[in-house]
Amino acid sequence: MDSPGNATAPCGFLLQGFSEFPRLRPALFLLLLTVHLATLSGNLLILAAVASVPSRPPMLLFLGQLSAIELCYTLVVVPRFLADLAAPGLGRGKGRPISFLGCAVQMQMFVALGGAECFLLAAMAYDRYMAICHPLHYMAMVTPGLCARLGLACCLGGLAVSVGLTVSVFHLPFCGPRLLVHFFCDITALLHLACTRSYADELPLLGTCLVLLLLPSVLILASYGAIAAALRRLRSPGGRRKAASTCTSHLAVTFLHYGCATFMYVRPKASYSPQRDRTLALVYTNVTPLLYPLIYSLRNREITDAIRRVLGRWRLGRALGQGV
Repeated sequence: MDSPGNATAPCGFLLQGFSEFPRLRPALFLLLLTVHLATLSGNLLILAAVASVPSRPPMLLFLGQLSAIELCYTLVVVPRFLADLAAPGLGRGKGRPISFLGCAVQMQMFVALGGAECFLLAAMAYDRYMAICHPLHYMAMVTPGLCARLGLACCLGGLAVSVGLTVSVFHLPFCGPRLLVHFFCDITALLHLACTRSYADELPLLGTCLVLLLLPSVLILASYGAIAAALRRLRSPGGRRKAASTCTSHLAVTFLHYGCATFMYVRPKASYSPQRDRTLALVYTNVTPLLYPLIYSLRNREITDAIRRVLGRWRLGRALGQGV
């Protein structure tokens, strides 16, 4: 093990997870396994519901992509963590080994999916702006082709930013032990392990936050500012409530996603707390992906009707299968 003052180019890292709490691990495994299976089921159900609709409106197309992103987002982190929790013994240094390349790939995919979701939420805000502020031109302008191009641009934007950030972080020198006080290769844990103390090394993360958080949030605020102005001009209270209700699910998901990301990553390295950040990461990698399908299934009538049709077909198929 190297001394804290010596920089290393490690061949890998050790993920500590929650190894210092051996009695907590079985209960944590069962809890996270239940949440993970519920998250997978919820997002797969939304994908099946969206696929079952013959002529999909733009918002359903965006919801399908959001569920696909959330599905991949949780698969990048949770299965490995569950495997580490279920493993009988602990590796050297009270952590599970992960290769340097494996750590880089996990971080890159995590940032890429999170970034794609940031851009997609901005695209969904634009969809709501067009639907409420320009209803007569909505179907002509927000076409399935435009939705596909916006979805592709969101994914490519997240991919480009994540590659740049990953290259910058993994070019930093790492000091002393290779133990990450975390259950996956998160940016804050890696920056905490880096032995540099210069603010210049935090600039890639700051730039990423500007691109993935600030720019989309400006577009979202501008869209909802125009929506609020349009709603104020409506004379019918019922029409105002109906138009506003189409935005509540998107606003709830936006606040959850941007709130967690801003709290975790828009702060200086000196304020990092590995144990606290690790606990908070349990929430935004497990709980929030579970909440998104619940929010949309409860608040969006189109997705609710589609889910009912899918479940109805599944029950009918099961009943016919038992009758044979």
